[in-house]
Amino acid sequence: MKAPELNVYNPETNDAIILKDYEGKALLLTFWVSWCPDSKRDFPNKEQLYKAMETKELDLLMVNVKGREGEPDAGMRYYEENGFTVPMGVDNGTKTYDSYRCMSVPTTFLLNKNHEIAASFNDKATFQDILTSLSRVL
Repeated sequence: MKAPELNVYNPETNDAIILKDYEGKALLLTFWVSWCPDSKRDFPNKEQLYKAMETKELDLLMVNVKGREGEPDAGMRYYEENGFTVPMGVDNGTKTYDSYRCMSVPTTFLLNKNHEIAASFNDKATFQDILTSLSRVL
């Protein structure tokens, strides 16, 4: 199934982030919120993967679901306070979160190079589950 288009922006530049930005690459896309214990457990794993990646065939994008945050800047504050460097986008409310039919956070989607959804993972998935799927797409 083709992945829905992103309706996300870069919080530092306010530039739109769209799937075409990742043309020819697989994308690990995670929806998260700052108050969620599962998101807080997941984020450091994605940061570690981002820092360890040795491939140009995969990009990561952590999408803060602003419409599910208690305060508008809570996601960016959490990101900065923890010194994360993995690329971050911000959903316009819950538009992209809803278009991907997410039911919980974190929810992660693995898109192949054609931006078809190759796998999806809910808040109970292990990081090992995600890594195993990555090896099948790359």
